[in-house]
Amino acid sequence: MEWTPIWLSLKLAAITTMILMLIGIPLAYWLSRRSSWLKVVIEAILTMPLVLPPSVLGFYLLLSFSPNSFFGRWLLEYFNLSLVFSFEGLVVASVIYSLPFMVSPVKSALAHLPASLAEASYTMGKSKLHTFYRVQLPNIKSSLWTAIVLTFAHTLGEFGVVLMIGGRLEGSTKVASIAIYDAVDNNQYHEANMYSLILFAITFVIVILVFVFNKNAMRGPLE
Repeated sequence: MEWTPIWLSLKLAAITTMILMLIGIPLAYWLSRRSSWLKVVIEAILTMPLVLPPSVLGFYLLLSFSPNSFFGRWLLEYFNLSLVFSFEGLVVASVIYSLPFMVSPVKSALAHLPASLAEASYTMGKSKLHTFYRVQLPNIKSSLWTAIVLTFAHTLGEFGVVLMIGGRLEGSTKVASIAIYDAVDNNQYHEANMYSLILFAITFVIVILVFVFNKNAMRGPLE
């Protein structure tokens, strides 16, 4: 069994999760505080990866990233970057596909925070940015960890989108889910079982750690 697909999957999940922490958390904050037609449109767009078949999303991303499209041609001409059948393309596609898994839990938790928390911080002269990072985020640690784990685990198990965008290039885009599919397709069930067990074990351990963390975080204030 080759270990490269496992490392590629872990690398892709880690990079995607870090990027989504940077863009998804501020977006969740904005959505939790706004009420307009633009918010409705953005939330509808964010929900699409949850309801669309992965192959549909992957197909349209493939068209968008193709050098024949305006966006793909622009990237290739000015940055010498091709997102089709490349690891960079997998990262961009995974960020789009996993975005709702980061945004939704954080947005819901922020929306249910008492307004008095932020107001108390403002009366002490703290800025909105300071209040967000030092007051509001610490009070939703459980939801934040849940969002991070959901994003990581979802990216780790991606199949349809990564297959459409990256194909199955050895050492570059052939992640573990693709390796499992290829192994089954070639009647190599032992190899497919090994990949599956490793992914299952990684995900199971991460989820258990989050449950333990959340349980301790809830017990702390009570004690």
